[in-house]
Amino acid sequence: MATSKPSISASFLYETMEETLDVKAPGEKLFIGIPKEIAFQENRIALTPDAVGVLVANGNHVTVEHKAGEGSNYSDKDYAEAGARIVYDKAEVYQAPLLVKSAPPVEEDLPFLQMNQTIISPIHLSALKKHHIEHMMSKRITALRFENFKDDSGAYPIVRSMSEIAGSAVMLIAGQYLSSFNKGKGVLLGGISGIPPTKVVIVGAGIVGEFATRNALALGASVKVFDNNVTRLKQLQNNLGQRIWTSVLEPRILSKQLKTCEVAVGALSNEYGRAPVVVSEEMVAAMRPGSIIIDVAIDRGGCFETSELTSHEHPTFLKHHVIHYCVPNIPSGFARTASQAISNVLMPLILEVSDEGGLEEMVWHNFNLREGIYLFKGSLTDIYISQKFNLKFTDLNLLIASRR
Repeated sequence: MATSKPSISASFLYETMEETLDVKAPGEKLFIGIPKEIAFQENRIALTPDAVGVLVANGNHVTVEHKAGEGSNYSDKDYAEAGARIVYDKAEVYQAPLLVKSAPPVEEDLPFLQMNQTIISPIHLSALKKHHIEHMMSKRITALRFENFKDDSGAYPIVRSMSEIAGSAVMLIAGQYLSSFNKGKGVLLGGISGIPPTKVVIVGAGIVGEFATRNALALGASVKVFDNNVTRLKQLQNNLGQRIWTSVLEPRILSKQLKTCEVAVGALSNEYGRAPVVVSEEMVAAMRPGSIIIDVAIDRGGCFETSELTSHEHPTFLKHHVIHYCVPNIPSGFARTASQAISNVLMPLILEVSDEGGLEEMVWHNFNLREGIYLFKGSLTDIYISQKFNLKFTDLNLLIASRR
């Protein structure tokens, strides 16, 4: 049997082909659902009526659950006038392909979640449960934790805003509980002519510590700041534009300062896991009767040994004759301001998602957004959560590249 000779087609050319460029996908109109939060002490809402108005004006559809905004003093009428559709059935809100929440999905939310849904919300690592993650994985959900969303400068805008609110609120709270009407010491936070200023000790020189310091100084208090990160202490002084009393966390020095202060603020935290306990019960017992401890780090366990979780309804308790204020999620007590701060970040982000043709398209181009994704199409992409619950981890960059 004769074998045919190989032939070369004249149309076959050994020429360099043109590079195929990544073409931007056409814009996509989004269907957004905003449910009413039922999580403990959550009064915030992730999008204000003004933000909803902008999204609707750009062709997107927004569904808001009845009374979703009442914790922040936004009415259904405010949202209806902004162009949102108000619904009374929670299940109907959860039909939206994109959910925007100011609290993480809780147990009661799980039955309402849809297949292939996208959720933008915070995540509370200390309260996270394994079966929540497994349920979301089984529904092939893409989930973005907005506190990990970075801006172009590499900062975390929502975390910063919430920390600014918490830091600013701390001194307002301290002033309230130092008054005689609240069985406090009966001193004015700050001071007046001829009377030594109130003494404030702040443990932690991060954003919360910085804004607590700013407000204490503005009121005329004497402030002393502790932190083991010397760079952070330097940065605090640079940001304030003045020299203040600072120290590393040396127990004897800290104990001495706590003995004579009226206000002690705990603002230390770790990126992951529990906050370090740096003030022992013995140190607290040596404090002046009627002084106040405000442990902002209670969200992560607290940095005072005597701290115990309290609520906005019953915010304080007395231990060793010292008032303890240990309310988690302080920004929720100033819900309208906090909602506006969250909304200012999320509204432009959602607009960009719409312009880019959906979250999947935007993730390809936007590396900052990848920081916030912990579930992508049901795959767990957060190494800390995977280690905590012994669940399979998948690298997000590989997932995205494999879909192009």
